[in-house]
Amino acid sequence: MGMKARQPEMLVGDIDAAQCPSRVVLDHVTSRWGTLVLLMLRSGTHRFGELRRRIGSVSEKMLTQTLRVLEEDGFVQRTVFAEVPPRVEYALTEMGAEVAEHLAALGAWVEQNLPRVMAARGNKPL
Repeated sequence: MGMKARQPEMLVGDIDAAQCPSRVVLDHVTSRWGTLVLLMLRSGTHRFGELRRRIGSVSEKMLTQTLRVLEEDGFVQRTVFAEVPPRVEYALTEMGAEVAEHLAALGAWVEQNLPRVMAARGNKPL
């Protein structure tokens, strides 16, 4: 009898484990720029310059790195158009839209509770 090929085991995240890859993904999604990129792309497709202006105070290098990581993780789709000069657009993938929805809920909570946070800080500036 022939032997059956062994099926690869599914990776299941265990965020409690120090070496779990889910921590790396969480870091990408919740990084300062990662969160803002995902939230900005909720409104639709944007070019690099548009994203940079909307986010504000992000360097070209950091935005490039952030977009690259989010693309590698499957959250952002990068489309290059064969034009002169080349045009590049960024949009959320289906998975990116899902995670951005969760981030938007967190952002809404923060905005709604900002007075409580400021009161807890003794109204010191953030």
